[in-house]
Amino acid sequence: MKAFDVMTADVVSVRPDVSIKDVAKILLKSGISAVPVVDENGSPIGMVSEGDLIPRPEPEGEARRDWWLALLAEGEALNPDFLANLKTSNRMASDIMSSPVVSVAPDADIGEIARLLANYRIKRVPVVHDGHVVGIVSRADLLRALADQSPAQAPVTDRGYFAGAIAALDQHFLHTKHAKPTGEQSPPQHREAHGDHLQIADFRRAMTAFEDRGKRQREEAHRAAAEHRQHQVTELLGEHVSDERWQALLRQARQAAEHGEKEFLLLRFPSQLCTDGGRLINVPDPNWPATLQGEAAEIYVRWQADLKPGGFHLVARVLEFPDGIPGDIGLFLVWETELSS
Repeated sequence: MKAFDVMTADVVSVRPDVSIKDVAKILLKSGISAVPVVDENGSPIGMVSEGDLIPRPEPEGEARRDWWLALLAEGEALNPDFLANLKTSNRMASDIMSSPVVSVAPDADIGEIARLLANYRIKRVPVVHDGHVVGIVSRADLLRALADQSPAQAPVTDRGYFAGAIAALDQHFLHTKHAKPTGEQSPPQHREAHGDHLQIADFRRAMTAFEDRGKRQREEAHRAAAEHRQHQVTELLGEHVSDERWQALLRQARQAAEHGEKEFLLLRFPSQLCTDGGRLINVPDPNWPATLQGEAAEIYVRWQADLKPGGFHLVARVLEFPDGIPGDIGLFLVWETELSS
C-alpha cells in the first residue's frame, strides 16, 4: 500500500506571511491539528502545528510544563478557548514553523512512512509530487489503513528516465566541384599551387559548419546534463535516510576527525533539490534550511535533533557554478569553526 492510497488529498495550506492568529483560526475551522506552509510555487517549506502555536516556557532550558500537549488527539479540532489564549502578536507562520520538511513521494510505501514518523518524531508528512503538496499522510491515516483490509490500488508506473537523443552525423560540408572552361581537369598540384579555383566562401562555409557542429554538441551536452540532474533530484526526493546510513555517516565523520579534518561532507546534491534552486544558500540567508527537500531535509532534521545539542554545526555551501548559477550543493558537518549554526 502506497502513500496515495491512504493520504488526505484535500490539503489545507498557508503561506509564510499568514499571521499565527489566522493559522489558529484555519486549524479550528478545518478541524485539523497542523498545516503545511508553502511558498509561491506550492512547495512545502515548513509545518505549523498546535504545539508551535503555544509559547514555550522561559527560559528555554526549563522543563516543559505543557507535557499534556503530547496527548492531543490527531485530527481533533482546536478548543475555542485555545484561540482566546493566543497573545496579540505580529508573528507569522514563517516565524514559528518547523522546517525543513520531511516529505514523501506518492508511491512511498506506508511501512517506510511509518518508519519516518517514528525516526523523526513527527505526526504527519506531506506527500509531494513535482514540487507541489498533493496530500498529507498522518498517523491516523496509517491506523485507518491498517484497520481497512480492502486491497491496495494498482501501483503508479515508475517515472522513467530517458537520455537525450544522440546528435545526427554531420554531412560533408564541401560539395563544390569546379571544372575548367575547356572541360579539362587540371592536375591537383596545379590547382593547389596557384589556387585557381579556391573560393573564400568555401572556407567560410567550412568554418561555419565547424561552429554549428560545436554549438549543437554543446546544446546536446547541456540538455543531457539537465536531464541527468533532474533524474538525480527525482531520486533524492524519493530516497530517505535510514538509521544505518546515518550511523555510517557519523562513523565516517569521526574517521575524518581522526585524520585531522575539521568537517565532513554529509551529502552532495543538485541545487534543484532546494525549492529556490539554492539561491538562499548562495547568499547566504539564515532561512536557507526551509528550502531543503528530500534527503537534504532529513539530514538537517537529524543534525538538529542528534548533533546540534552537542555543539556540531551544519553548513551548506554551493560547490560549483555551471553557467554562473548554483550547481551542486554540499551539506557539511563541522566541529571546528567560528561560525554560529
